[in-house]
Amino acid sequence: MNKKSPWIILFSAAICLFVLQAEVNAGMYVCIDAAGRLSYTNIIASENCRPLKSRSRNLKRPGASDGRSTTFRQRKQGNSSSYDQHISRSSRRYNVDPYLIKAVIKTESDFDCYALSKQGAQGLMQLMPATARELRVRNPFNPHENIDGGTRYLRTMLDMFHGNVPLSLAAYNAGPTLVRRLQRIPSYPETRNYVRKVLKHYKGYRGYLPKSTPTLAASNGK
Repeated sequence: MNKKSPWIILFSAAICLFVLQAEVNAGMYVCIDAAGRLSYTNIIASENCRPLKSRSRNLKRPGASDGRSTTFRQRKQGNSSSYDQHISRSSRRYNVDPYLIKAVIKTESDFDCYALSKQGAQGLMQLMPATARELRVRNPFNPHENIDGGTRYLRTMLDMFHGNVPLSLAAYNAGPTLVRRLQRIPSYPETRNYVRKVLKHYKGYRGYLPKSTPTLAASNGK
């Protein structure tokens, strides 16, 4: 009887492990509890669970945004009017136009309070974990806490860029350090598209853009 060479045995073992791991992952789910914690299980424990896929390993993260790339959704699109009370409260507290807050939420999460991006941004205004901690947001999936923290961060950006809305939005998305150094919207397509989308929704909610809001072209020095 011919003996199998060691490399064939190792190769066969690797294939078996790969298949076994794929089968295990196929039956696993990642869930978010009421406190905003992630857990992994082989059953659907609640409506806030989604299948665990290999790309879920990229979920670990941190600013308030990051282009806020594509989000995973545990729920369908939320009702935009569901959060009006929270938006109004934060608007008054931080002196930020409620329609601007709403436009950011629409662009960031489409009103899904359980939205979670590949980079780890969480909740309605897609707060990164590090930013949420700085803002003392204990549960970023709680609408009130998320909107309060996100609006406070947006207020900081507006103050930093002297009320220039496009620059403030760019900083919310790409981080204030780069925008402050450039004093214009970065040339990243993701950030430029993000600013355009927010301004489009802002105009849609208000019916017009305030005259004090610089245009996207003007904020780029064009």
